[in-house]
Amino acid sequence: MSDYEWREYAKGIIKSEIARKNLSLIEVANKLDELGISDTPQNISNKINRGTFGAIVMLQILKAIGCNEIRL
Repeated sequence: MSDYEWREYAKGIIKSEIARKNLSLIEVANKLDELGISDTPQNISNKINRGTFGAIVMLQILKAIGCNEIRL
């Protein structure tokens, strides 16, 4: 797979998990804040839409939204 395809794959995983939990990006930002991670909904959206976020950001979001398992 190309880098572009990997970015789209990662973006799809995050977006689908947020949708599965039926959360808005405002709610995601609030849940991250509860973990001590300060980020705005717009910044989260930008990171997701670019698909260039690192593994740490991906894990932080998944943990914050209560995702304990993902299917690859």
